[in-house]
Amino acid sequence: MAVTNMRGLRDTRQIKAWLRAGESIEIRERNVVIGRILPEEKKADKKDWPDFEARAKKLFGDRILPGADLVIEERGRY
Repeated sequence: MAVTNMRGLRDTRQIKAWLRAGESIEIRERNVVIGRILPEEKKADKKDWPDFEARAKKLFGDRILPGADLVIEERGRY
């Protein structure tokens, strides 16, 4: 555990290095602990995205929706 005082908090490069290394930082004032800064815990693996293409094919089959053509035409105006 890294230890620093209030003045040492100005050294953000060192603080960030400790946090990236996974160390918690103890903040002291006159050798009395007044706080702690903890590194962010690593998040679990992200879930896979659903297969939107398969869903659309299941709902609409091989039909082509006419709205896409309208959007393409409107984009050409600008």
